[in-house]
Amino acid sequence: MFIDQYYHLTYCTNIHPGENWKVTFENIEKFVPIIKEQVSKESPFGLGLRLSNTASEELGMGNNLKEFKTWLAANDIYVFTMNGFPYGNFHNEKVKDMVHAPDWTTRERVGYTKRLFDQLAYLIPEGIMGGISTNPISYKYWYDSKEKTDDAFTKGAEHMTEIVLQLHEIENSTGKYLHLDIEPEPDGMIENSDEVVSFYADYLLPIAKKVLMKTLDCNEAKAEELVLRYITVCYDICHFSLAFEEPEDTFRKFRESGIIIGKIQVSAALKILFDGKNDKKIWESLIRFNEPTYLHQVTQNTGSQIKTYWDLPALLEEKKNFTELRAHFHVPLFLDRFDELHSTQDHILKVLDYLKKDKVSNHLEIETYTWDVLPKSLKLELSDSIIREINWLKNNL
Repeated sequence: MFIDQYYHLTYCTNIHPGENWKVTFENIEKFVPIIKEQVSKESPFGLGLRLSNTASEELGMGNNLKEFKTWLAANDIYVFTMNGFPYGNFHNEKVKDMVHAPDWTTRERVGYTKRLFDQLAYLIPEGIMGGISTNPISYKYWYDSKEKTDDAFTKGAEHMTEIVLQLHEIENSTGKYLHLDIEPEPDGMIENSDEVVSFYADYLLPIAKKVLMKTLDCNEAKAEELVLRYITVCYDICHFSLAFEEPEDTFRKFRESGIIIGKIQVSAALKILFDGKNDKKIWESLIRFNEPTYLHQVTQNTGSQIKTYWDLPALLEEKKNFTELRAHFHVPLFLDRFDELHSTQDHILKVLDYLKKDKVSNHLEIETYTWDVLPKSLKLELSDSIIREINWLKNNL
């Protein structure tokens, strides 16, 4: 939806199963009009579309894409952002580290992303910029040496350069400005703001500028401008809170490096605060979050570094004495406590407060998908849960 004449606000449809186009559209058709009726009755509702590779391929068959665009217009709904991070199925099977596969070293990731941009360029209304979030090159533990890691960053930068050329062509031919939003996350090859800046400085800009200067016959300054215009960052609030980064520091660092924030994913992590008195109950509350589908990294600020446990079971095996931990769960925004546990809702409020003085991005996408762990008294039907999240964000924006 359009908020305050500036923000496009939505939720990510990765909360719905979508292994193919039929299932994806059935869920959009079932839930989105109900949600729009409650939160954006009198104005168009923006959609954060998530398409698996299979769903995207099938959307491109026959008249599916045209029919979907017609359906969107008939229901006063528009697509302005897409989630291109998970390539395969995101529900009903073990995902874990394979959420990164295929990664940016592969042609499969390039082809999938290019197809998504062609589809977004067709669907997005005139006069609105659009973006697609993507994984941070790869999963760091797949590369067990500095040489292999360097090769992966190099190949990723080369492949993203192809996206720059595609988006430059789309803007020249259609007037539509689209950007690719790299999403740092725990144990991704890019986890935090320093690693974002290093990737741009050490790999993306040097590699892409050479290709663009030759292909587009432009000077170095113009080539750098194009890279920074089309390759941006998805600032996932949950992920940056896991890195123990203050929003103001991160935004300043990006601004000084010329890096644009293409999208803010509004999400909350678990915060575990130990007091030495109720630690047994705290551990019992945390254990019920242990589920087998997704990776749930846990981070600790030791003072000298951010230590990461690669998944929740790795932490539960140790149960050392801690002061504060943060765990990778996209828990509901509207709660700051879950029994004995807390959330990083305060991090969201800091970002929203910052936006009052510096509107670093106008794309806001809620990404909450940990609903099963809510107390029964707080559980609602899915559409009502999403409506509650959207209204909470609107009221705090």
